Amino acid sequence: MIRVACLIALLATPALAQDATLEVVPGNDTGVVLETSRDDDSRTVLETQPARHSTADGAILRMVDRVTGALTDLSMANGDSRTAGRLQITMGECRFPIANPASDAFAFVEIAQEGEELFAGWMIASSPALSALDHPRYDVWVLRCIRAEADGNDG
Repeated sequence: MIRVACLIALLATPALAQDATLEVVPGNDTGVVLETSRDDDSRTVLETQPARHSTADGAILRMVDRVTGALTDLSMANGDSRTAGRLQITMGECRFPIANPASDAFAFVEIAQEGEELFAGWMIASSPALSALDHPRYDVWVLRCIRAEADGNDG
């Protein structure tokens, strides 16, 4: 009887974990985060929270050529495109946490080679392997954001 009760409790656990989700609205310049949860009447409740990040003027990207061992740091403004090695790199935007601007950066980057898209997505400075370019010769990752209001210091 105890085994049956434990089995029922284990089967009900995933259903309970689905009660709350956190969703970031893409393309939202205000950075509003919508939190979806269920109240006692099983209705969906949406709450807005203030922006937790800010958009910087650009980013510093690092590229390594595995064949030659050459390291290249690319300072790119938002919306800038540049050819580095055989890659065409386009910087979408760089964002950083408002509470601690020096702590971390995440940047939307698009990388192509000979017109073929190799990577398009967010790269995170503190976890470069989380969302990485998969290329046999080149590695590209974001180092930090460039902020003009930081009085010339990169953040």
